Amino acid sequence: MSFISNILKSRSEQDEKFLASIRKIIGFRPNNLKYYKSAFTHSSVKKTTETGAPLNYERLEFLGDAILSSTIAVYLYKEIPNGSEGDLTQLRSKIVSREHLNEIGKDLALINLIDSNVPKKNFGNNVHGNMFEALVGAVYLDKGHDVCDKFINRKVIEPYVDLERLEGKITSYKSVLIEWCQKVKKHINYEVYEDTGNDTIKHFSVKLFIDNKILSKGRATSKKKAEEIASKRAYYRLQDVISI
Repeated sequence: MSFISNILKSRSEQDEKFLASIRKIIGFRPNNLKYYKSAFTHSSVKKTTETGAPLNYERLEFLGDAILSSTIAVYLYKEIPNGSEGDLTQLRSKIVSREHLNEIGKDLALINLIDSNVPKKNFGNNVHGNMFEALVGAVYLDKGHDVCDKFINRKVIEPYVDLERLEGKITSYKSVLIEWCQKVKKHINYEVYEDTGNDTIKHFSVKLFIDNKILSKGRATSKKKAEEIASKRAYYRLQDVISI
């Protein structure tokens, strides 16, 4: 009997510790801890619901992504009354960009709470933003729209959103380069190849050519990211002649 009591006590202490960490991050006491536990459960744990469905943060990530986008859209609509649809869409994409959400997730140290069978050092950068989106989804299910809206304002808009700065921020260096090359009639080409090297995680390397000359290189865990790295390096080499 004492053995069972110890197990229950241990679980309760673990929950209290998790609750304290979540409360510190979100700024209020959760009503239902299960949403937040799901928000920090990685698919590698292979947990399931009572019906056998996968139990991890991916569904909450989907929900949080939609809510973030909606809240930011309302904020921009009110703050920039004369902004065109295109301008508002571009600004929203900058605020909810993967790079920006990764930054927020890192600042909140969300990775420290993840329940995973994958070593933390093996996670890519995007896990930080994914977990933040899942946390937004958890807050929404636990507290509803109004509280979630205030949470996004406190954790995203107030500390990170500077509209004047964002209006000059480039979200895709690849798009900028392609548009510039089309404008000045230059040929741009990305040569992508798998490059595992000594790493346990698969990497891709990219060579960026303009008019058949190598201008820059990039290497990352995805083709898209490697292309963006190469594009950013090329942009800074050409920024004196590029007109955006």
